[in-house]
Amino acid sequence: MTRIKPWLPLVGIAVFAVLLLVVAPAVLSMHWLNNLGKYCCWAIAAVGIGLAWGRGGMLVLGQGVFFGLGAYAMAMHLTLETAGPDSLPIFMILYDPSAPLPAFWEPFRSDLFTLLAILLLPVIVAGILGYALFKRRVKGAYFAILTQALAVALAVLISSTIRETGGDTGLSDFKYFFGFVLDDDANKMMVFMIAAALLIVCLLIHWQLGRSRFGELLIATRDAEERVRFLGYDPANIKLVAFVVAAVMASIAGAMFVPIVGIITPAEIGASASILMIAGVALGGRASLFGPALGAMAIGWGQSSLGSSWPSGWIYILGLIFILVTLFLPMGLSSLFSRAKSMIRPSRDLPVALETGSPAAPDSAPVLDEVKK
Repeated sequence: MTRIKPWLPLVGIAVFAVLLLVVAPAVLSMHWLNNLGKYCCWAIAAVGIGLAWGRGGMLVLGQGVFFGLGAYAMAMHLTLETAGPDSLPIFMILYDPSAPLPAFWEPFRSDLFTLLAILLLPVIVAGILGYALFKRRVKGAYFAILTQALAVALAVLISSTIRETGGDTGLSDFKYFFGFVLDDDANKMMVFMIAAALLIVCLLIHWQLGRSRFGELLIATRDAEERVRFLGYDPANIKLVAFVVAAVMASIAGAMFVPIVGIITPAEIGASASILMIAGVALGGRASLFGPALGAMAIGWGQSSLGSSWPSGWIYILGLIFILVTLFLPMGLSSLFSRAKSMIRPSRDLPVALETGSPAAPDSAPVLDEVKK
């Protein structure tokens, strides 16, 4: 079996970076550039899901939790920045002008605290949750259901705390982004460039982790967890690292989603939003490098285009896409290339397998051999 040359993914990331950072700003209008920035945010979260699900075998149906942590941390800071120093957000004044600012809001006036919260909150939450689940060897459908239940619980909690979080209407009407006026096209371009650059960074992190020893252990844990444990490694710790990295990426995606879209509501972090992220990863190909990002961007475009013009039909189209991909392309659209390649040029390993009469080894076998070394 031929292996992909190690420098090819880097070339692909470089081409993708040029398309996003150079070509897109030159040819797209501000409206479509803003939409592309929104798709980049979903793609960032999808890259993390690709790491946890595609390489680690963890079906994370609750990434809306971490997306929401980053989004609301950023939204609270931008809301306070818009309100001005020593002032209440408008929605709080409407409910109770005499009420003080909630204590947990006050630290988000600080730029540094907000950035640290976006990065550290998902680490803390995912670390506690992952440790509790993985150490008890919770996996499969039980893991997926528990993570999705948390996303639903967080959305319900935010909806019920109207005075503190804005409830179902969410937080919106942001005027500033760390001192920059958001209505200025130059600043909108800057926010897009930040989101696109963060997507490229996440792809590089995914690529580096995938080719490292940790990436080999993660794949081995996915395919043969008991053998990894027998070799002296704790699969729970390996899964935990991937789960935390995916959570941080989702939080960063949520944080950039807020200034680009201009609003965050519980609908963007609940079960439906989490399933939408999973659908994009499944469409593109969860085990590939670019598949999750491109699949998420495609689903995002479909939701923005078809979802606005044909909202009732878009749900059925999305369901049909998910069913067809699951039945006929379980590894997503990225597997079409390898299938076409195998049809054009038969595998060189086939004669050897026929001569020896033994089946081809699973993907985890060479990985486990490397781990033993």
